[in-house]
Amino acid sequence: MSEDDFKRGWKRMVEINELGAEAFRDRMEDFAPDLYRDTVEFVYGNVLSRPVLDLKTRELITVAALTALGDTRSQLRFHIYGALNVGCTREEVLEVIMQMGVYAGWPAALNAINVAREIFEARDEEGLD
Repeated sequence: MSEDDFKRGWKRMVEINELGAEAFRDRMEDFAPDLYRDTVEFVYGNVLSRPVLDLKTRELITVAALTALGDTRSQLRFHIYGALNVGCTREEVLEVIMQMGVYAGWPAALNAINVAREIFEARDEEGLD
């Protein structure tokens, strides 16, 4: 990993969800610096910055995977918010979660829908989409 990977990763993370990225940094940089740096460098700098899939597609895939995993409330909040930031519609997010109910189980979808509702309501209060 390199400083370029970190810079590219931080730029991508901020592009997805600036406030969430800053909160992540504030919680992790001093407490778990290696995990923080590896997350920014590898996940965002290497994987989420690859050119084949656009960021909108990547965020929908991430919402689907996090829904399927089930116990990922914090990450779902970050990525549902991020999906909306990069051009996904609320309907697309809801549709992805609905489809995950078929493959990952209804309880997983219901939990993710509750997170989506919280994000949508917060964005409404903020005057976003």
